[in-house]
Amino acid sequence: MREAHRLLDTVKTARTQHAAIALGAIAMVGCAAIACATIWRASDRMPETAAVTIGIAALIGFGLFAVTAGAAALFMMSTLDRQRSAFAGLRGREEQLKEQSALLQSTLENMGEGLSVFDRHGRLIAWNTRFLELLELPPPTATTTLHDILLGQAQRGDFGPVDAASDVRERIEHFYRDLPIARERVTAGGLTLQIRRRAMPDGAVVTLYSDITERKASEQKMAQAWKEAELANQSKSDFLANMSHELRTPLNAIIGFSEVICGEFLGPMRDKKYLGYIEDIHSSGLHLLAIINDVLDMSKIEAGKLELVSEIVTVQRVINESIRMVSERANSRNIELASDLAGAETGIWGDERAIKQIMLNLLSNAVKFSHDGGRVDVRAALDAAGGLVLEVEDNGIGMSAEELERALKPFGQANTGAARLYGGTGLGLPISKGLIEAHHGQLVIDSSPGRGTRVRVTLPPHAAAPVPVSGAKPRVSRKARDDRAVA
Repeated sequence: MREAHRLLDTVKTARTQHAAIALGAIAMVGCAAIACATIWRASDRMPETAAVTIGIAALIGFGLFAVTAGAAALFMMSTLDRQRSAFAGLRGREEQLKEQSALLQSTLENMGEGLSVFDRHGRLIAWNTRFLELLELPPPTATTTLHDILLGQAQRGDFGPVDAASDVRERIEHFYRDLPIARERVTAGGLTLQIRRRAMPDGAVVTLYSDITERKASEQKMAQAWKEAELANQSKSDFLANMSHELRTPLNAIIGFSEVICGEFLGPMRDKKYLGYIEDIHSSGLHLLAIINDVLDMSKIEAGKLELVSEIVTVQRVINESIRMVSERANSRNIELASDLAGAETGIWGDERAIKQIMLNLLSNAVKFSHDGGRVDVRAALDAAGGLVLEVEDNGIGMSAEELERALKPFGQANTGAARLYGGTGLGLPISKGLIEAHHGQLVIDSSPGRGTRVRVTLPPHAAAPVPVSGAKPRVSRKARDDRAVA
């Protein structure tokens, strides 16, 4: 705009100069004509030869003057045309600048955030209505400054009980020094504003004001809900742990005394029917104890109080023992248990009881959900990265993705029909997953309805240490799968 005003002043000055030159040329032509007429009348009193010479000289001079005046007139017309073209271009550019300025202001008014720009001298040079609304400011004037705005805020108590003059000076100092900056501020009207301020190349400072009141309220509600959920979960885990300990004491007595009676240590039973009843009591007590142990382990895992022992665990021995423990159940349903342990005594660092429980849970599930006459495969090997891979695979009923997600949750069952038919607490997979993650391992389950389930347990490479026996070499399986915020 300044350039446009300068060009307009230049055009006006040039027009005045051209008008003066044209008037001068007309005056010169008039003077020349008067001079020629005077010479012509004087020539009547001169000799004929002198008169002719003077006339010719006068005509030549007048012609040269006329040519010069014409050239000057043409030059002035050409210059005036160029200036007219420049002036037309300037007017077009001025209109374009007006349109761009209107578009920019419309954008600022509809951006949803407050915006202010103060130059390096503290003058407010750009703002939008949202800025005035959020800070509850009166409409600014062309001379409004940062000092004026801060002083008004301080005097109405936005910054608390402070000395307005000294506080404003301090805030102005921080305004231009602490850049870039992002902070939050609660206004006198109760709004929570996020203020982001950055320096501009010419020394000005641009500030954006965002109303985050609703977002902060939502965050507080979510934090409170999360805290309450954690407290509820902790209370549940503590209750389960306490109840499990309280139940174990009388249950151990039931199991112990039933074993004594079953063994007939104090003499034979007269009626063998009582012996069958005692055996049922004993097996039911063991089953209940296993459930209580599962509940106790799950509560420890959820409470983050699970303690593991670090020791070298011989994987093959643990697997073989686990297979023996479920073999009776498998044999009763003609389910084949097959193992491929990669021909090496593979040792890993871990908790033997936890690893054995993982294997027992996976094997028990595989046998439980297999069809009669089916097959369960157990594999142990080192993968290409050197990590230990344990796999348990069956060709039983399988699970869908939704059922699998439910089964991985504590007390979840893949489906209610399976829960009624096969029983169980739904803690096997969640406990196994928690124990595997406690060993920094990974549990991957591949399952589909009617085709069976394959469970893969992977322990990281640094935890695996092969221990060859009788010179045998371990082999890799070929098929392993504030509040200083200012305006």
